[in-house]
Amino acid sequence: MVPAMSRSDLARMIDEARRVVVFTGAGISTESGIPDFRSPGGVWSRMKPIYFQEFVGDPAKRREAWTRAFTGAAGWVGAQPNAGHYAVAKLVASGKAVAVITQNVDNLHQDSGVPPERVIELHGNASYAKCLDCEERHELAELKDSFLKAGEIPYCRCCGGLVKTATISFGQAMPPEPMARAQEAALACDLFLVLGSSLVVYPAAGFPLLAKRNGAALAIVNREPTELDGYADLVLHEEIGAVMSEVAPA
Repeated sequence: MVPAMSRSDLARMIDEARRVVVFTGAGISTESGIPDFRSPGGVWSRMKPIYFQEFVGDPAKRREAWTRAFTGAAGWVGAQPNAGHYAVAKLVASGKAVAVITQNVDNLHQDSGVPPERVIELHGNASYAKCLDCEERHELAELKDSFLKAGEIPYCRCCGGLVKTATISFGQAMPPEPMARAQEAALACDLFLVLGSSLVVYPAAGFPLLAKRNGAALAIVNREPTELDGYADLVLHEEIGAVMSEVAPA
């Protein structure tokens, strides 16, 4: 069966759905100027990732990681939401979308107006830091001056443990609570809408198929083909902001 391929088809699917789950990847944020990870010119073609075990075990790697965070070398934070983010926020505000599952760490869904409790962050958040021991939240602004001026690597103000940006690094265990929430949302929706994900990073990329196999319709909007296009009920290889601005509720 050839999947539907028009914006009007997507608008109809959204209109007919009762519980939409939106799943976003790097492609929605590249339209805000945030680089993706794996394409030529992406983050990992410019700098080697620092694995979790390296961060924990090597002070030099911790210093390098904090240097990247405070100089904006990776470019993950500091951008503004774009039309795609605002369209998703409209879907949530209308009551049509019940959750936004995201692979992104840029906080742009929250910045666009999606309530934080509706955003399920599979890979964490680069806009703040957490203690690896007690999970105390630390704002980056509180840590920046002492690092840049005195070279002090951050430690937890509560327990003295290692502090790290609240992202999930390579080699770090996926957070169980967001994974469980994402699974629950995927199983409860009747439309699973993928925006800007290449769908190659697992276990996150398993959620669209989980929803599809549980009876939900699957729609994919991504500039490039994905490995799951053949499973989808609708595929659009277009810019996300333009598509979602047209199909989101007014």
